Amino acid sequence: MPLVQTRGAASAQGFGEFAQVTAVNYIEDVFSTFLYTGNGSTQTITNGIDLSTKGGLTWTKSRTTVDGHGLVDTARGGTELLQSQSAGAQSALAATTFLTTGYDLGNAQGRLNGSGTDYVSWTFRKQAKFFDIVTYTGDGNTNQTIPHDLGSTPGCIIVKGADDTNGWYTYHRGLTTPNNYNVYLNSDVGQVDQGSNVWNVTSTTFQANQPNLDSNKLGITYVAYIFAHDAGGFGLTGTENVISCGSFTAPVQTTFNISLGYEPQFLLVKKSSGFGDWYLIDVMRGFNSFANAGPQNKILKPNSSGSEGNEEYYRPTATGIQGWHLASADYIYIAIRRGPMKVPTSGTSVFGLNARTGTGAVATVTGGQTDDAVIVKNRGSAVASLFSSRLTGTGYLVTSSTAAEVTAGTTILQANPWDVMDGVKVGTTSTITNASANTYINYLFKRAPGFMDIVCYTGTGSPYLPLPHNLTVVPQMIIGKFRNSAGQFYVYHEALGATNELYFNSNAVNVVAPWTLTSTTFQYDTLQINTLTYVTYLFATCAGVSKVGSYTGTGALQTVNCGFTTGARFILIKRSDSTGDWYFWDSARGISAGDDPYLLINSSNAEVINTNYVDTDTTGFQVTAAAPAALNASGGNYIFLAIA
Repeated sequence: MPLVQTRGAASAQGFGEFAQVTAVNYIEDVFSTFLYTGNGSTQTITNGIDLSTKGGLTWTKSRTTVDGHGLVDTARGGTELLQSQSAGAQSALAATTFLTTGYDLGNAQGRLNGSGTDYVSWTFRKQAKFFDIVTYTGDGNTNQTIPHDLGSTPGCIIVKGADDTNGWYTYHRGLTTPNNYNVYLNSDVGQVDQGSNVWNVTSTTFQANQPNLDSNKLGITYVAYIFAHDAGGFGLTGTENVISCGSFTAPVQTTFNISLGYEPQFLLVKKSSGFGDWYLIDVMRGFNSFANAGPQNKILKPNSSGSEGNEEYYRPTATGIQGWHLASADYIYIAIRRGPMKVPTSGTSVFGLNARTGTGAVATVTGGQTDDAVIVKNRGSAVASLFSSRLTGTGYLVTSSTAAEVTAGTTILQANPWDVMDGVKVGTTSTITNASANTYINYLFKRAPGFMDIVCYTGTGSPYLPLPHNLTVVPQMIIGKFRNSAGQFYVYHEALGATNELYFNSNAVNVVAPWTLTSTTFQYDTLQINTLTYVTYLFATCAGVSKVGSYTGTGALQTVNCGFTTGARFILIKRSDSTGDWYFWDSARGISAGDDPYLLINSSNAEVINTNYVDTDTTGFQVTAAAPAALNASGGNYIFLAIA
């Protein structure tokens, strides 16, 4: 993990002004959801998690077949597997080798690597204030005190006898009296009262109990998975929470909100007041803010060997979870924060270009990173640009139109288009995304602090209500749109000031509109119409990665310095003081001193070639003397977004 020097008194070690050296922890270093297809042989899962030197747990489940869950951890070793849906003892498997960047699956791993089977793997790395693993041997006494290194009071503890056939005893701080009650990970049974203080959980220990919990049988080896709750310990300040073990009471058929203080990427939830399965949801398989379609979230059940199903009870928000249930009941959950938390340092880590020819068959468009949004444009035909995101699932908007969000059929986007590690799965025959022999340009964006964020929400009807975001800096450009109703594509840009906006779908000049922005919220009265659903894309200048800026036209060749070192790979320009289209260029189609083909985001027109309006420059880009008034009129005002 990176080290940060903090200001302090001079020390004997000679650090001077920067005396204290502290580790900085980020969620992307300790947790991963990874999707892969089994090959029936050996396979390396490269998820960036150091299991070799730090230790941790891998939890794997087949998505497409009826098969058990597989839990393998560094404490018990890579040859032993437990199944969360079963009370059975651990079983042997071909050795999993733990690496500094993930793990290797041994040859023919069975339920972890069956040929042609789709899998999901959740990796939890040991880290104070996030997750710990403890093994111990039962001594047969009523109670045994078991130490742990979580560095905080656990929010949840899951205990299993590795070599016996009792269930998965689970402590959770959200149960009625946490030290007295438990639920079972392998069962749909609600909470059970096991007697007074059988857990006795503290910041350094918990209690194994016999016979109430059967967690301390003589000679039995046990493993305990220990999860923190709102313990801080992450981010540059060391105070940010990344995991929460909470509870809630769901009202009857009424939308409710769970405040976490962050947007989740993983949710494990269980009804505690009665019978009910465990639900496990994550953003990689589908945990989105559906608006117009039916249930799009994908669930697996830790207490079941069943294949993946759909659910519609939860959706992520910028600061937590929005829920809806048919009946009132009590629930417990574990939620984990969405990453990354690190500010990117290169454009290629958060933005991908893909110029391709359509195949007319199932295809995945890749961007070189795990992507969160895509713009697709047919270059050779008069077909509108598609704008979609992981949070909106199969829903997409047309950038040249005021129309409401469309739920894509399988000819445009595949049924679950974002459940891949890199890119998005396009449809089969649509001219919008993948018609055979048609040429396309695809822009793929990854959310990251200081670069880009996406916020989905439902309007309340209250004007000027601050809306939270996770950009971590003041947004400099915002693109917002109604999802379930027709309306303009609103665009805020800092060069226009806080009282003006443009329309992404129009070449019109800016209009009056009030915006208020901070590093944690944005507000705008038009984006709060009651019951309407919205998606907003927020951008900022990130050193060496992106630039949200403006320039004044000269009519002559001029260089726009973005602070880059290898030039801009993507350029979007709009005249703001007069009518002008939204022009965009990219290095995949070509930005050169000769021909610079351009497209218009507000038009369905095909690509225009044989022009020389922009050129390359290592610091950003150049606007040429040949550029029209829409790009370089003397005295004209222009706004742009550039990405390195």
